[in-house]
Amino acid sequence: MKESWASSPGVRRSMQSNKGRDTRPELALRSAVHRLGLRYRVSVRPVKAVRRTADLCFTRAMVAVFLDGCFWHGCPDHHTKSKTNAQYWADKVVRNRERDAETDRLLAEAGWTVVRVWEHEASEVAAQRVVDTVRAVLGSRKSGHRLTTPSPEA
Repeated sequence: MKESWASSPGVRRSMQSNKGRDTRPELALRSAVHRLGLRYRVSVRPVKAVRRTADLCFTRAMVAVFLDGCFWHGCPDHHTKSKTNAQYWADKVVRNRERDAETDRLLAEAGWTVVRVWEHEASEVAAQRVVDTVRAVLGSRKSGHRLTTPSPEA
């Protein structure tokens, strides 16, 4: 039998119960964006050939929003190191960050603008950044200019 990545059966059960979508921060962000008047698609692959799923997707504007968890994506302010199986989790966060950078690059090459939001960000502030980005992209398309990807805020 293959050895488990989890340090104990209890840890394995706990990790398996983590949700992949519809988390509390995701729902708060979606609700805030909706209140600001934008409609979006949820859990969509912006580019079908790229196996990455955006948390919010604005297909007409070609804006993909990813809400990154502080632990899973190595938030510079809130990431905590695991006490058990520390090297496994440290390596996992490094791989996640590399995949995030690759995702940003692949989507940008396909003409998408990526917005990254940390789970600790206030949903209203993050939602306004998303709305501003979508509107700027749509406005730049009308004027014939290409918008550069906004930098993520910590």
